Amino acid sequence: MSAKAYLSVSGDVKAALAAGKPVVALESTIITHGMPYPQNLSMAQEVEAVVRAHGAVPATIAIMDGRLCVGVSGEDLQRLAEEGHKAAKASRRDMAALLASGVMAGTTVATTMQIAALAGIRIFATGGIGGVHRGAEDSFDISADLEELGRTPVAVVCAGAKSILDIAKTLEVLETNGVPVLGFGTEDFPAFWARTSGFKVDQRLDTAGDVAKLLAIQSDLNMGGVLIANPIPESDAWEAGAIEGFIAQALADAEAQGIKGKATTPFLLQRIFELTGGKSLESNIALVKNNAKVAAQIAVALSSQLASRPA
Repeated sequence: MSAKAYLSVSGDVKAALAAGKPVVALESTIITHGMPYPQNLSMAQEVEAVVRAHGAVPATIAIMDGRLCVGVSGEDLQRLAEEGHKAAKASRRDMAALLASGVMAGTTVATTMQIAALAGIRIFATGGIGGVHRGAEDSFDISADLEELGRTPVAVVCAGAKSILDIAKTLEVLETNGVPVLGFGTEDFPAFWARTSGFKVDQRLDTAGDVAKLLAIQSDLNMGGVLIANPIPESDAWEAGAIEGFIAQALADAEAQGIKGKATTPFLLQRIFELTGGKSLESNIALVKNNAKVAAQIAVALSSQLASRPA
């Protein structure tokens, strides 16, 4: 039996894909593990609305009831949001076990990419990618997102890598895996809450059409994924020095409590939320919406370019 036998694609997403219309994949760990209920449900609905407002069809992806679900909406979206941290956090290694057990799970960047590619979706919007954790030279804690980007042909629009990570090492691993890192309107690689990280992108592109042209060629060459780094809007950004103090405190708290592995990122995000009095969550929502807008624009441009190609 093929992997597609486990897919459940909603009617509107299936119709859009069949017609060659633009579709944007959206992950679900940001719903289950990124923020509390009911803010997570409101955020998910608002992000989908942003995608629609800019001409594309949103496809929220999750693992539910033993299926790889593409286009989660309505009661299922609410059920996912209410489950929150009780849901599993699905990465590549977990998929078979979760399907076998029927456990509900939010999909990480890596797993969302896999499922999006299986469904035929080329563009994916998220908050920030996972990467190399600080202290990885001892812990070897490196997100599966980076290897997935090297092998799965999906373009990921994000606000860079989360500031809690070792960004220099993250970029090195992306280079090793052959992943093009594009800056959308920027030469500086963003750091999630901050617009700059002190590191450069591989190439700056300023329009959705330019990005779409590159993605079409990347696909023609049968290459892997592309990372599109889109800085958080200036009005919602933090100065790198200001957020670094909160990150340092959160990292110290995680070490004191013995937090490791998959639990690290959700713990750090929650702790930074507490330390910033909730302001980090406001910034998180703003950057996700901004990424959804840019992803929709790129998806529309790519759909138009592919439709104009000779048969």
